[in-house]
Amino acid sequence: MTRRTRPFRATASALVMLVLSLVLVGAGAGPATAADSWIPISGTGSTWSQNALDQWRKNVAANYGMTVNYSGVGSSAGRRDFIGGTVDFAVSEIPFQSVPEDGSPPEVPNTGFAYMPIVAGGTSFMYNLKIGGKRVTNLRLSGATISKIFTGEIANWNDAAVQADNPGLAMPDRPIVPVVRSDGSGSSAQFTLWMSKQHGDIWTHGMTSQFPPPANAKAQNGSLGVAGYVSQDYGEGSITYVEYSYAVKSGFPVAKVLNAAGYYVEPTAPSVAVALMRADINRDSSSPDYLTQILDGVYSSPDARAYALSSYSYMIVPTEVAGIFTTDKGRTLGAFANYMLCEGQQQAQALGYSPLPMNLVIAGSEQIKRIPGANVAGVDINACNNPTFKPGDSPDNNQLAATAPQPAECDRIGPDQCTTGTGGAPEVTPVSGSGNGGAAADAGATAAGAGATTGGAAAAAVYDSDGNLISGSSAVAGSAVSSPFTLGDPGWGMAQWLMCAAGALLLLGIAVPPLVSRRLRDGAPRAD
Repeated sequence: MTRRTRPFRATASALVMLVLSLVLVGAGAGPATAADSWIPISGTGSTWSQNALDQWRKNVAANYGMTVNYSGVGSSAGRRDFIGGTVDFAVSEIPFQSVPEDGSPPEVPNTGFAYMPIVAGGTSFMYNLKIGGKRVTNLRLSGATISKIFTGEIANWNDAAVQADNPGLAMPDRPIVPVVRSDGSGSSAQFTLWMSKQHGDIWTHGMTSQFPPPANAKAQNGSLGVAGYVSQDYGEGSITYVEYSYAVKSGFPVAKVLNAAGYYVEPTAPSVAVALMRADINRDSSSPDYLTQILDGVYSSPDARAYALSSYSYMIVPTEVAGIFTTDKGRTLGAFANYMLCEGQQQAQALGYSPLPMNLVIAGSEQIKRIPGANVAGVDINACNNPTFKPGDSPDNNQLAATAPQPAECDRIGPDQCTTGTGGAPEVTPVSGSGNGGAAADAGATAAGAGATTGGAAAAAVYDSDGNLISGSSAVAGSAVSSPFTLGDPGWGMAQWLMCAAGALLLLGIAVPPLVSRRLRDGAPRAD
C-alpha cells in the first residue's frame, strides 16, 4: 500500500464508523422491543368484568410488553372518567344514562365513542350458610324469593318460600343479611333491571345502579367488597349479588336460580351461552347505543339449560382523539381489544365468565376499526382463537351452547334437590330435608370452572392497577396463552428507521474501505 492510499482508506473508514456510531446512539444502541413500541393506556370502570381484564392485561404485559392500567372503581365512576377525558377507555355493563337515577347531570361525552362487547357472564348470588355446622353448597332460589330477600320482605332463612325452593335442606332459623353495593355499579343495574322486568310487583324501583338497601342489609363498595363480606366468618347468613367469577375465586357457592323452563340453574359458561342466544342487540349502527344489549328474551328463555341473569360487559372506546387519548394510544387499545375478543376469550370459562360468540366478536371488530390509530383490518375470524366458534361456522352458531348439558332431574322444580356443590365450592351437601338428593348434570363443568379447587378453598388473586399481585394466588386454570397470537404491527417509528440505517451503514463500513483502497492503488503511479 502506498502513502497516498493509506490516508484515503483511513478517512473513509473513520467517516463511516463515525456516522454509524451516531446512528446507534440515536437508536438506543439496540433493537426496538415491543415494550418500546406500545404506548401505555389506562381505563377505569366495572368490577363485574375486572377479573377477566386483570388476567388479560397481565397476559399482554408478559407476552407483548404492553402496559394496560385498569382500576375497578365501578361502572358509574368509569363512565364519568371517560366523559372527563381522564382515561383512554372505560368499562361498564350499562350505557351512558341520559337521566341518571341519582339526579346527577346527564351523561353526555364530549367526544365520539363506541360500545364494544368484551365478555359475557352471569350475575350470581354468592352466599355463606351452614346447617348443623356444615356449609351449604346447593342452595336453590326462585326469582320471586330472591326479589323478596333483597327488598327485606323475606328476612329469615327458614321462611316458607326459601324452604319450598329447597326440599332437600332443613333450612336453619337464622336471619338473612342481604349485602348490596354502596357504589354505583353495573351489577346493581343488571340485577334491578331483571327484577323490574320479571318481578315488578315486588321490586318497584325500576333499573338503578344505586341500590336502595333494605333495613336488614349491609352495603359494601365494589365486587371485592360484597364478596369479601360474604366470605368472612362474620358473613355467615349473608347473601350478595356479584359476578360468578368472584364466587369461583373466593371458593364460595352460588344459588341455583329457577328459570322459565322450571329448572334451577347455575351460571356456568355453557348456561350463560345458552341464555344469550336469546339476547337481542341494538343493530342500528347510526345510534349511539349501537351494540347495547336487550335482555328480555334472556330473562324468559324457554331453554331448560339457560341461566336467566346472563349479560355481557362493554368497553367504551373513543372514536376521536381528545383528552389524554392519542392515535399512538389508539394503536395499543386496538391491539388489546383484538386480543380480548379472540385469544383472551379462551380463558373466560376458567375465570368464571362465558366467552363471546361469533356475532359479538364480528360486531366488536367493527368497533375496533373506529378507534383512531388502531389496525383497520380488525379481527381475522378465521385466525381468531375464540372457543365458541371455528372457521366456517355461521355467526348464529355457538359451539359452547351447542354442547351445553341438559340439567339433571334433581334440578327440576319439585320434591328432589341435587346435592352437588356450585361456584367455587364443589363439595356435596348432605340431604337434611324431606326431599331426595342427586347429582347435577353439570357437576364436571362446575368443578372445572372453579379452577380445580379442593374442598371449596380457592385463594382469590388481587392485583394493583399495574397488574402486580397483592394477595392470593395468580394460578388460574388456562392462564397460559394456549396458542399463538400476533398483535397488529405497531408501525415503524424513529428507532426502527435509525436501526435500518445503522445496518446499511455497517455493511458500507465493511465493504467501502477495501473498494476505495483498491481503486486508489490501481490509479496510483508505480514506484520504479
